[in-house]
Amino acid sequence: MSERRLITGPTFEEMLHPNLIDPEIRAKAHEAKTSDPLDSINLYNISWRDMNNQIQYVVLPPELTGVDTPIAVLTSVHFPSGSHKVGATYSVLIEKELFGDVDPWKHTLVWPSTGNYGIGGAYVAGRMGCNSLVILPEEMSQERFDKIEAYGAQVIKTPGCESNVKEIYDKTHELRASDPDIRIMNQFEEMGNYRFHYYVTGNTIVDLAKELAAQGIGSGKVSAFTSAMGSAGTIAAGDRIKQEWPDHKIVGLEPIQCPTLALNGYGGHDIQGIGDKHVTWIHHVQNTDAMMCIDDVETKLALQIFADEGGRQALVEDFGIDPALVDLFAHRFGISSLCNIFGAIKAVKHYGFGPNDLVVTIATDGMDRYPSVMDAMRQTYGVVDRTEAIARVRSLYHGLRTDWIFDGSADNRERWHNLKYYTWVEQQGKTVDELEAQRCDEWWEAEQARVSEIDAKLREYRQSQQG
Repeated sequence: MSERRLITGPTFEEMLHPNLIDPEIRAKAHEAKTSDPLDSINLYNISWRDMNNQIQYVVLPPELTGVDTPIAVLTSVHFPSGSHKVGATYSVLIEKELFGDVDPWKHTLVWPSTGNYGIGGAYVAGRMGCNSLVILPEEMSQERFDKIEAYGAQVIKTPGCESNVKEIYDKTHELRASDPDIRIMNQFEEMGNYRFHYYVTGNTIVDLAKELAAQGIGSGKVSAFTSAMGSAGTIAAGDRIKQEWPDHKIVGLEPIQCPTLALNGYGGHDIQGIGDKHVTWIHHVQNTDAMMCIDDVETKLALQIFADEGGRQALVEDFGIDPALVDLFAHRFGISSLCNIFGAIKAVKHYGFGPNDLVVTIATDGMDRYPSVMDAMRQTYGVVDRTEAIARVRSLYHGLRTDWIFDGSADNRERWHNLKYYTWVEQQGKTVDELEAQRCDEWWEAEQARVSEIDAKLREYRQSQQG
């Protein structure tokens, strides 16, 4: 590795508790968030908490969900790049730099993605002095391509939509074979992605449950965590939550149009950021309690209620929801957010939760990524007026069905594990022994324990640069 200085950011512990960051650095990062959002100091803004150490979330009102169990949604639009995926990309890259696998002055980074991970990779790589390119299916929203290019990365478009990950893998193989200085930052395989969500997202949710209980919401325990799988990074938070409460339910979500784990199914869909038609290496399937499937068109119809004036008016005047909360929905939720919310409502109904339970989920990104998708919805289904909004809330939220649910029986978990063989052993170079090792909790616990090792390595590097 070059003797030149790496550009570094926070440790895992500092991302979880940003009040531990040097106050001078933190103040500069906070100021740069608006004055210079492309300055590398913004790496210190990667956290679920704001400058006042407040976790960023909303609790959905029962007038919207139709259930009396509180559903809390962590929101991520405040992260640099506008999505929590930036935390995963930073964690993957800083690990590789600290252990000498990536030289920022020599290597070109490749971020295989269907959207937010690629945007986050473009952002992080640019702030850490690396050249990078993002591989993205050509049918993703135009806003995603625009953001990647704005952060200084190149884009390679591959054929297809959200589900066409095989084509992305083919392109990474081609690039790696053509240039020895290419480094693939594969979110579906890199445990840095897992570690960010296991430690930072998981512990944030544990803290949130206690905070909400102090407000009289829930009992201080998280009954279920729901998350759609793209890379299966976010759902790793459930592994940490289950360690806190062993009867906690981890619920994975897929599109009905591409039910890979649910039914070994395939197909195209438009819940951008999830449903990538394979089981990722970093998904702890033996810990997953259920798979639930969500309709992709229904998520977009539900999101459009927040996007259109008539929808927002109905939420306030016909359902009695606080206008400030409706404004937050219109800003902080994207398509996959609605998938996760529908999964949370479905989990409440399936497990028979009550008002003392608490379900937590994630809003992966916000409305800023989907103006073109909303325009397409208006052309197809019309603008949402007040009457249409009332009908959609009652049918899509209150009337959400409990079909397409597959419990994590011993047989189903065995099927989910076995599906990894075809991607990871046959195509991606893993061995059968490596795959078999993932059956054991010890394998996952060893990966979790590396958080403290990596934090110590980063602190040691920083100290070496102070002399």
